Amino acid sequence: MSRFARERRVFYFEEPVFEDEQAPHLRSVTCPQTGVQICTPVLPKHLDAREVLTHQRILLEQMLAQSQVTDHIAWYYTPMALEFAYNLRPKVTVYDCMDELSAFAGAPAAMKRNEHALFEKADLVFTGGASLFESKRKQHESVHLFPSSVDTEHFSRAREIRSEPEDQRAIGYPRLGYAGVIDERMDLELLRRVAAMRPNWQMILLGPVVKIDPGMLPQAPNLHYLGMKSYSDLPAYFSGWDIGMLPFALNDSTRFISPTKTPEYLAAGLRVVSTPIRDVVRPYGDLGLVDIAGTAEEYVAAGDAVLNSLRDARFLARVDEFLSRSSWDKTWNSMNHLITTTDVRNARALPESKIPIRNSAEQTEGAIHV
Repeated sequence: MSRFARERRVFYFEEPVFEDEQAPHLRSVTCPQTGVQICTPVLPKHLDAREVLTHQRILLEQMLAQSQVTDHIAWYYTPMALEFAYNLRPKVTVYDCMDELSAFAGAPAAMKRNEHALFEKADLVFTGGASLFESKRKQHESVHLFPSSVDTEHFSRAREIRSEPEDQRAIGYPRLGYAGVIDERMDLELLRRVAAMRPNWQMILLGPVVKIDPGMLPQAPNLHYLGMKSYSDLPAYFSGWDIGMLPFALNDSTRFISPTKTPEYLAAGLRVVSTPIRDVVRPYGDLGLVDIAGTAEEYVAAGDAVLNSLRDARFLARVDEFLSRSSWDKTWNSMNHLITTTDVRNARALPESKIPIRNSAEQTEGAIHV
């Protein structure tokens, strides 16, 4: 979105927050680095689900009117946003499908129905991984694969940083690290067993605990949960790791994931050990850029092999050559071309007919870029 903001106004309409004794209003903050405007609905806690949807719709329409938005692109990250954005009449509608959201724990029952409606409404569908692309291409005529890219310049700084963050500095070596959301996709039993099998390995986990009880997390002297960190600080943390971990479970919620941390770890100069997530095995595992381990025993064996090998300049050269093929700039250029072409084509066609969306009156999460 920062790249789109270079030539368009971008409004990121967030999921609502709920506060005591607050009349419904929109909290807007413009990112000084990118120009992206973050718009967050602030709603009182006593509203029921239908009232939440109504106020989101009203606040969205008010935002568009006050900002004098006429011609616009609607960009959906979740089909549930249709329940308050169904009145929008954009020039182009994009569904950026980053995951199979219906497979997540606690997913709204209406997710699949709304996704079907969004497929009917969307001009373009973007997918974040090959597995997801193979699934969604059967459901829409214009589905495009855009695998996770990486800000190579940002993460490669980890190769040169020598000063570590204070909360990591005192942790011993060797270090295996994970950065990302800690939720039902994480193989907690794998973490517990690896930590027990190699008590000298220090395992560092960065990120929020979401949708699971923090009491479920395995505890051991060599497991370190350091919490959420800013994007700008990640290279400093990565600089002190020996291995980047992708310890995902193999379940419905991970069937279509394409972890963005894979290229980020590699750009930082880390060796990576991952469970056999399909979009990590292909291409990273097949190319020998990531070690694949399906069990705790295999994970330990892969970690031992990596830790016992010297850092290989030839390996980093292969990593850099692979990563040079993709960038967020290239992704943006390709997406922007598709949007511009679609805009021209739509301008020559009859206006799109209104597609009715039935409100489910369930809690929604969503973001719309206009």
